[in-house]
Amino acid sequence: MTATTRALLIVDVQNDFTEGGALGVRGGAALAAGVTRLLGDDPERYGLVVASRDWHHGDDTNGGHFAEGAEPDYVDTWPLHCVAGTLGAEYHPALDASLIDVHVKKGQGVPAYSAFEGTLDDGSALADELTRRGIDEVDVVGIATDYCVRASALDALRSGRRVRILTSLVAGVAPESSAAALAELASAGAVLV
Repeated sequence: MTATTRALLIVDVQNDFTEGGALGVRGGAALAAGVTRLLGDDPERYGLVVASRDWHHGDDTNGGHFAEGAEPDYVDTWPLHCVAGTLGAEYHPALDASLIDVHVKKGQGVPAYSAFEGTLDDGSALADELTRRGIDEVDVVGIATDYCVRASALDALRSGRRVRILTSLVAGVAPESSAAALAELASAGAVLV
């Protein structure tokens, strides 16, 4: 596979999902720096670099995604996080955003875990952009292994692309659910690298 037909998909490496954020996971900051190193060490490795971000409304529940009037269950409902235009929604500073070719915003009023549920700045879908650019293989990195990385990688597989998970560049909420997500992805056809 040539670099021009392979993309890197960086999932939700945002301040609210790294240490100190509203839903911070352990290893998020190191992961951000690792992705920047990966891209800096071999700028020709990928034909396209895509990054997704949760980009939620701050004035509603985003279709029930934000817990309202009750404690979040951390399965379907969550505390306030990644509100559009806030520092929490921005990429972690260790991730060099200048290396990203395509930005995907997901959520935007509804629950969304997969980058494939989001839209590019022009309103188009990620799957359409990958097809337009001739991308048939996707390497996936990011946060959180057991939620948005899992959902994004499964959707990449469903879109007919070959998928690799770079396991040193993912971070999850919990070890057990992260291991289960990686096993599910391998079963679905992803290669764990």
